[in-house]
Formats: sequence, C-alpha cells, structure tokens
Amino acid sequence: MKIVLASASARRREILSMVCSDFDIRVANADESYNGENVYEWIQALATKKAMGVEAQQGELVIGADTIVYHNGALLGKPKSRAEAISMLKSMSSTSHEVITGICVLYNGKAYTAYEKTIVHVRELTDSEIEKYVDTCEPYDKAGAYGIQEMAGAFIKKIDGDFFNVVGLPLCRLCELIKEKLGVSLI
Repeated sequence: MKIVLASASARRREILSMVCSDFDIRVANADESYNGENVYEWIQALATKKAMGVEAQQGELVIGADTIVYHNGALLGKPKSRAEAISMLKSMSSTSHEVITGICVLYNGKAYTAYEKTIVHVRELTDSEIEKYVDTCEPYDKAGAYGIQEMAGAFIKKIDGDFFNVVGLPLCRLCELIKEKLGVSLI
C-alpha cells in the first residue's frame, strides 16, 4: 500500500519515517480558520480537509494531520512577530496547556479520524530566557511558539501524554487508527 503524507512538516516526515521508509509528500492548502467550535472536532475536521485536499489514487493511504496549542481557552498558532512569540511564551510560563493533534487516515474514499491530547507543563520562565529563545528564530514555525524537541525542551517540566504528539504527529495513535480501521500494521 502506498502511503502519502499530506503535510509539508519536516517534523511529521521525520516521525512517520520511524515506521515507514517509503512514502510520498503531497501538500494541500486548507482553510485553517477557527470560529470557536469544539477544538477536538475542529482539529479532526482540519486534518480531514488536508487529507482530502491531495490527489490520491485508488489504494493509496493518505495521512492528514494538524497540531494546535490550546491555552486558557484560546488557540496559540504560529507567532507572526517577535512580540507575539514573547507574549505566548510569557502566558505559558508556570502553567500547563494542551497540545492537540487531529489525524485523518483516508483510504479509497473513506476517512477515519482521531485526535491525541497531551498536557504540557511549563516551568517558570524568565524574560531573559524567553528573549534569548525567541532570538534563535525557532519559535516562528511552531504553534505556541516553541518546539519541545529543540532548545525549548529545557522549558518543559513534564508532559502527560504522547511526546510525539507535541512534536506534531502522535505516532502510536496513528498506528492504532490504521490497524483498527484498515487492519494494516505500519511496523
């Protein structure tokens, strides 16, 4: 079975390559507007839009995914400026937040969805630490302005849930979904 990852994320590509050495990358644009709906339903719908947005052949398994940071009732997307990145990181200092990834597995026109939630606990951050981190430019392509797998890993006190979910693709949940719905094991 040919596998297609409907994502341009280098992190998702790296995680998927841990269990699958041969897959294609095809990226589709999807409207990512959030209108206050249930975040768990919305993130699965967004993953589905991404999977359905790529051109798939019969027999191809398409994987769509999207990850959000949900903190104090608000979505924290990718920061658009230095000030926004600093503000996000300050708001998460000494608190916890949810990282939620919606996944969609599309096979022969049928879509199967799931989500994974991980609680991330951030230690107290100083203004100096935040500014030094933001100056690395790491935060700008990541929801919530941080990457746990990079320098910001030093900010994370603990997580409750799947580490790979925080990076961008909940590998265990994805493998479970494929096995449960299609009877196929990726490993």
